[in-house]
Amino acid sequence: MTTASDTPVRLTQLAHGGGCACKIPPGELEDVLGGLAVPAPAAAGTPLLVGLATGDDAAVVSLPAPDGAPAQAVVSTADFFTPVVDDPYDWGRIAAANALSDVYAMGGRPLVAVNLLAWPRDVLPFDLAREVLRGGLDIATEAGCHVGGGHSVDDPEPKYGMAVTGLADPERLLRNDAGRPGLPLSLTKPLGLGVLNNRHKATGERFEQAVAAMTALNRDASAAALEAGAVCATDVTGFGLLGHLHKLARASGVTAVIDTAAVPYLDGAREAVRDGYVSGGSRRNLEWVAPFTDFGTTGTATRLLLADAQTSGGLLVAGEVPGAPVVGELVPRGAHSVVLR
Repeated sequence: MTTASDTPVRLTQLAHGGGCACKIPPGELEDVLGGLAVPAPAAAGTPLLVGLATGDDAAVVSLPAPDGAPAQAVVSTADFFTPVVDDPYDWGRIAAANALSDVYAMGGRPLVAVNLLAWPRDVLPFDLAREVLRGGLDIATEAGCHVGGGHSVDDPEPKYGMAVTGLADPERLLRNDAGRPGLPLSLTKPLGLGVLNNRHKATGERFEQAVAAMTALNRDASAAALEAGAVCATDVTGFGLLGHLHKLARASGVTAVIDTAAVPYLDGAREAVRDGYVSGGSRRNLEWVAPFTDFGTTGTATRLLLADAQTSGGLLVAGEVPGAPVVGELVPRGAHSVVLR
């Protein structure tokens, strides 16, 4: 992408991190949130079904239903991040798909979104911002989700995402605390997005397989999981597969056993690790989960890929999802929350 003066603009060079790798590390975030008491609101008839306690993907509030009407729940989430690719339109599409994913990860359908835009107005032209917003709008339209405006600020570092509101059946939620021993674990997108994005940031190489994966909605995977009777899921984003798996196993009181040979990776992911394109966020993910993980004989490269900070990754579902590989299973709680074999 170029400006009006034909000067190439590499959006990833304007950010200290990229995509979900710029999240606050999970251990530090839990320290911040620890001990916070969340009081129940005074409003009657609107219980909070999913909140802060288990670190799930979105908040869910039950709606009062008129007599004879089906029960409904509101799903609420927000997600935004720094540029993960240099193309502004693709960045907008990726950020929107990532924000919408939190609703799908709860078993809901997105209804309306508002844009969240931070823009260095003295550095980047607004025609690039328009391309970012156009990408987000196109993905929201694909998802059947309204976009009703948003909020913008002048910021030295560009950031974009969405706050999304969706609807779900409160009796058919996908939650990260509903896993039970004996359930298989399915993963609906391959890993390796983080290392490929980091290579793109460092070299300018474009990885179409990564862009295609990040812009693919988790809508169909969520619907398939619900159709298969699943009640437990999460999406795999900035904390990596191991981080999100640890949170799911901890919340559900089980241990997750992963067959490392069954985990799918994007083309070029292992080569990117070999060549050193591992973000600091991925390394911090691995450091965080290490005390809770039995790594067995798993090598360093595979450990880094399993902790790789994904952006707009797939769903991790406790149950079989047609077309998705089974990468492990849940077993009764043992000494570790995650075991690699």
